[in-house]
Amino acid sequence: MWQSAAFQNSLDSLRAAPFVEYERVAALKLRFLKLLFLDFLRRDWCTASPRGRRFQVFLQREGALLENFAVYCALDEHLHSLDPQAWIWPQWPAANQDPASAEVAAFRKKHWRRVLFYQFLQWQIDLQLAGAQSYARDRHLSIGLYHDLALATDSFGSDLWAHRPFYAAGCRVGAPPDDFSPKGQDWGFPPPNVRHHREDGYRLFAESIRKNCRHGGALRIDHVMRLFRLYWIPDGSDATQGAYVRESSEDFVRILALESVRNQVVVIGEDLGTVEPAVRETLARFGILSYRLFYFEKNERGEFRRHEEYPRQALVSSTTHDLPTLAGYWAEADIAARRAASTIDDAEFRRQSETRAAEKQKMLDVLFAQQLLPPGAPRIAAAWPELSGPLHDAIVGFLALTPSQLLAINQEDLTKELHQQNLPSTTWQYPNWGRKMRFTVEQLRTDPEARGYAAMFRNWIERSGRRNRA
Repeated sequence: MWQSAAFQNSLDSLRAAPFVEYERVAALKLRFLKLLFLDFLRRDWCTASPRGRRFQVFLQREGALLENFAVYCALDEHLHSLDPQAWIWPQWPAANQDPASAEVAAFRKKHWRRVLFYQFLQWQIDLQLAGAQSYARDRHLSIGLYHDLALATDSFGSDLWAHRPFYAAGCRVGAPPDDFSPKGQDWGFPPPNVRHHREDGYRLFAESIRKNCRHGGALRIDHVMRLFRLYWIPDGSDATQGAYVRESSEDFVRILALESVRNQVVVIGEDLGTVEPAVRETLARFGILSYRLFYFEKNERGEFRRHEEYPRQALVSSTTHDLPTLAGYWAEADIAARRAASTIDDAEFRRQSETRAAEKQKMLDVLFAQQLLPPGAPRIAAAWPELSGPLHDAIVGFLALTPSQLLAINQEDLTKELHQQNLPSTTWQYPNWGRKMRFTVEQLRTDPEARGYAAMFRNWIERSGRRNRA
């Protein structure tokens, strides 16, 4: 099948598409994964081969959490095939909406192969992550894979179906208005029911940390302020009408610290946005690294901090997926994207452009002050219409020279991509999470332009002494 002209045409079309076409990619992969699974059933599961026994050990280790997830996936596939308009579990028959119902148990028994297939997929993911981590460590990368713990789960996803009591009803989580999202952000998922988590001994939270730590050396906690407070938006209200609700922070942080020690994983808390000083103090006390971005690090006078003023117990980076890339920041592509998506009007567009011009000048000032730009280079931001080579080199060098323990450069910033991956407060208005990298992993080693970016980054790693840091 994979050698057929139809398959090759589909593959070529997907690879040539300007954006990732998730539905078509998933359909193509599932077709072959199901064929591989059928072969596994025949060769390994039914014969109890060594490979089949290893899968059985995986099933026993993962237990009910994996089984509930697989049952949900099988139910979703089955019910959607019967009714193509049934996209989310609240649209299922009432009996199927309850994971403990007799109907769900009967489905599990009748469709055991379909359920086992989705467990098999998770096993393959686990094996591939283990292999990637082993590959990295064998090449003396002390951290290896850097994982990300998502803020929450989709309101209509498997977690809400299987663990509904652990979520509060009648509201959603988001963020209050700011310069990047003037109307605030509505993330559309419910906050946790902390009382139920506490009564259950925080089992689900601990498992989420443990499983994300299994095959990696670093774990980023998205929006780590969630452990302290969340911005709740009541149903029927928009993101401008929410309020912060405090959480049981000490319990969550202690569990996080315990699991990081057990799994020998560095934990980074994404502490961006409206952060109370006590939050960072608590994170620091438990050895959790803070998250420092070039755009946000300023002193009390509003000037960008010098690189030696960054904290050591931190990960330093240029940007995140929710913020403009370096090239996009300099070209103001993010501001233009917000206006195109109608999240800001013309007056706000002009205000943000004026603010950005002032911010770019402050960036130039600190780069010149630290002698990272050539002496004869223009000192006025207006003379730098785009992120030129010297400016790109200077910013990467600035970040590398900070004393912060970890440095992360997004591939988009390494290769000067113009557009960011995600534009907050948008859905269909922007191709969120659909953009492809300019260069494949292989091209980073073979393409002359990509190799130039990699060489520049390697040069700063050597010059800054980061290569030899513990």
